[in-house]
Amino acid sequence: MREWLSATWGPNWRSLRFFNLYRLVVAVVLLVSFYLPMGWNTQHPMLGRGFLQYLVVGYVLLVATGLLISERWQRRFNLQLSLQMLLDVLVVALLMRFLGGVAGGIGLLLMISLAAASLAGRGRMVPFYAALATLGVLLQQLWGVLQGEFESGTIVQAGLLCCAYFATAILARLFGQRAMMQEDLARRRGEALDNQIRIGQRIMERMQDGVLVLDPAGTILRYNPSAAGMLDLQAGKTINLAERSLPLLAAYFRWRRGEQDEPIEVDGVADYRLRARFAATDSGDGEALAFIEDIGRIRSQAKQLKLASLGRLTASIAHEVRNPLAAISHASDLLHEERRGEMQERLLRILHDNVYRLDRIVQDILQLGRSDLGQPERLDLQEFLRGFVDEVNAVEQIEPGVLALELERPVHLYFDRSQLLQVLWNLAGNALRHAGREQGSVRLHVAASGNGRVELHVIDDGPGIPPEHREQIFEPFFTTRHQGTGLGLFIARELCEANGASLQLLPDSGGHFVIIGGEDCQSIAANAATAG
Repeated sequence: MREWLSATWGPNWRSLRFFNLYRLVVAVVLLVSFYLPMGWNTQHPMLGRGFLQYLVVGYVLLVATGLLISERWQRRFNLQLSLQMLLDVLVVALLMRFLGGVAGGIGLLLMISLAAASLAGRGRMVPFYAALATLGVLLQQLWGVLQGEFESGTIVQAGLLCCAYFATAILARLFGQRAMMQEDLARRRGEALDNQIRIGQRIMERMQDGVLVLDPAGTILRYNPSAAGMLDLQAGKTINLAERSLPLLAAYFRWRRGEQDEPIEVDGVADYRLRARFAATDSGDGEALAFIEDIGRIRSQAKQLKLASLGRLTASIAHEVRNPLAAISHASDLLHEERRGEMQERLLRILHDNVYRLDRIVQDILQLGRSDLGQPERLDLQEFLRGFVDEVNAVEQIEPGVLALELERPVHLYFDRSQLLQVLWNLAGNALRHAGREQGSVRLHVAASGNGRVELHVIDDGPGIPPEHREQIFEPFFTTRHQGTGLGLFIARELCEANGASLQLLPDSGGHFVIIGGEDCQSIAANAATAG
């Protein structure tokens, strides 16, 4: 409890202003009391009204000056407060001297001033103010006794009043210190709470998962930017979950009834497919949290993890498989040069075919690690596709016109030349394998719009891809052919994405793939996002 004497709180100018306002009101009341009807005011035969009036008028002016100084010049807090208390002690002591001493009751004004000063000032000054008041009261009372104006017994009353001064000052300081401690604690807790709110808001803003705060009726009270994108929420609008996703609202109500605890997949707005889970809060209003995830993003992350695993597998295959495979191939070539029977020739052909197949698998896997090393350039599709058609006709030995080119006007595509050639060979090879190889069985159709978007369609008249396989054809190692590796379409899509384009399968009869890209490097990102 010693801290009340040594505590060094910061200057409280607001409290000093109210203290000065109180003193100004008291001074004005004292001044007005001189103009009240006779008998309403305390009169003393020793002195007329004049001196007391001048004293009170001066007190009013000095208090008003102190109030103005404390408003305009907020420096030297202890000095200003101490001067104000010294003025109160002098004025009250003089009033007591000429208005009957302690018996006149004027001394009680100092008690109130001491209490207010103890609340506003610093702890170490409290005994000083009480000592000033004690000294002033005892001196005036002792002088009055020596002059024969007051009875000697009033010294004891003055002593008791001075004890009350010290008690009032100390108790007021203790209460003031407690109030200041509570105020400081509240301020620090407020700052900590504000910091926690800011940190929480920043975490919610940076979270890739969406977060919703829902009331029991399903109204969205708060949300983060990720949730706003998934559910197309607009800032400043109170929206019920039913307006954005009825399945999500139904899942929320089932969870509140205790019928749904596990995460559930629901449809969001646009093409979002969401996974949602709910959690209770300690809110007294029954609010709950909804965490929503974009399944497309989750699949994309899974794909990236798969690519990372394939990258590690690539390095292993490069060192552990290619060298033994080359040795087996070389040995097979040497054995083939020797003249042997029909059985040996058939076995050598089987060996050679499987070595070639393994080599293709190794080449495809190695291509995964090089899919993002292209150098995109602005290609003239008319010239590029005509050369590609001629090359396919020569390599596949098909009649001209089987692979038809449909190009309305000169169009450009921003793409790496060798990688686009690889993608088209994959798509055209698959198309020719399933098409009827009649005139126009496989078509390369180019369409362009005015916003920098270019679409290159590869269409065949084959039976198309079964519906049950449409979701899997772009997955690595998925194939329906015994001789296939299952990496062709996967690599083709990766090459397209590496060039800011996309590869999609359209739900037409037959096979219909489309490459969507941009005409220049400025529109490449926007086109890829639109296609996705």
